Amino acid sequence: MRFTLYTLVDITETGARRGEDPKLFKQQQNFLTVLQTIGLRVNPTYIGAPECKKDMPGKYSFGKDYKNKQNIWEYTFDIEYEDAIDIETLHKDFDLIPIITGLDESVQFKNAVFSSQNSASKNIIFKKTDK
Repeated sequence: MRFTLYTLVDITETGARRGEDPKLFKQQQNFLTVLQTIGLRVNPTYIGAPECKKDMPGKYSFGKDYKNKQNIWEYTFDIEYEDAIDIETLHKDFDLIPIITGLDESVQFKNAVFSSQNSASKNIIFKKTDK
């Protein structure tokens, strides 16, 4: 089963480690936060690094606070067992998970957290996609 997440949070996979470029390290930490949060319930299968594009947040059902073209990261992952997790569970699990801001985001967040439940500040969404 395949899922795609879309977020306004910079989750660029850099592979950077502590002691290397601080910005790259922080981006990597956000990416690892995504993997670890998913991994609380299932083992995601790595397909590829998140990709960033500029697009209108309204097309993705982000919060109404976000307008105009913004940087949006897209990350696709597989899970082995069908129905092991669903969209509603992912949204609940990610709500209020801390993030690092001040990277390559094009928006400013009121709080440094993933927001998946608030209609105004929603900055991460999930979609179930076909394999």
